[in-house]
Amino acid sequence: MDLQLTNTTAVVTGASRGIGLATVQALATEGVRVVAAARTITPELKDTGALAVSVDLLAPEAPARLIDRATAELGDLDLLVNNVGGGDGEGRTGGFLSFTDEQWQESLDLNFLAAVRTSRAALPSLLRRRGALVNISSNGARMPHSGPIPYTTAKAALTAFGKALAEEFGPRGVRVNTISPGAVRTALWESPDGYGAELARSMGVTQEQLLAQIPAATGMSIGRLLEPAEIASAVAYLASPLAAGMSGTDLLIDGGSVKTA
Repeated sequence: MDLQLTNTTAVVTGASRGIGLATVQALATEGVRVVAAARTITPELKDTGALAVSVDLLAPEAPARLIDRATAELGDLDLLVNNVGGGDGEGRTGGFLSFTDEQWQESLDLNFLAAVRTSRAALPSLLRRRGALVNISSNGARMPHSGPIPYTTAKAALTAFGKALAEEFGPRGVRVNTISPGAVRTALWESPDGYGAELARSMGVTQEQLLAQIPAATGMSIGRLLEPAEIASAVAYLASPLAAGMSGTDLLIDGGSVKTA
């Protein structure tokens, strides 16, 4: 299927691995010229042919610098993918009382405010191109008990943010949609020093056992973890003219974990 994206322009954040890397690969395959933002430029990201920009979006001024660099290289933007985020790090498997102010702030900065700041910087360009914006949230926004509470709370804010942007900017030509994945086979779960490894230790099981248990434990009726490419293909579709009627959507791709309508 031709998504009619050839020679369009995009910025993808959190692009070094996982969903972000798969999104850059999917867009590049469709002929999109991509600026890929990441703290660490991996060999896999270099191989995509995208313009890789090293940037830490936790810094409040970094999103504006990223968009300035992107528009200088590409011209106005047709697409922004706010993918940067994460719920890993030490001390993330406890309950509400275990989280410090610093951990709350870091999670909000990474999973919510980075998207706020990047969107604010990119929207003037997106408005000129009547472009699209896609936020990568989480099904944890609908099941806030399912992960670290600062992470799921920040993702709930991101989902609400996308709805508000769609309402404000849809009439002005910019479509804003959200994708809410379930458990995806990424470093968050598979890395030996990621959230999955820490959760496995807290449960007294091996990481391999934990990964095998996740689909059933989270109610995934497909019986397996999602692959990053499955999320990336949805991003590419939402960015395309074929999805011209979609705005304000929160697209669940979670293997059936969320059971409510």
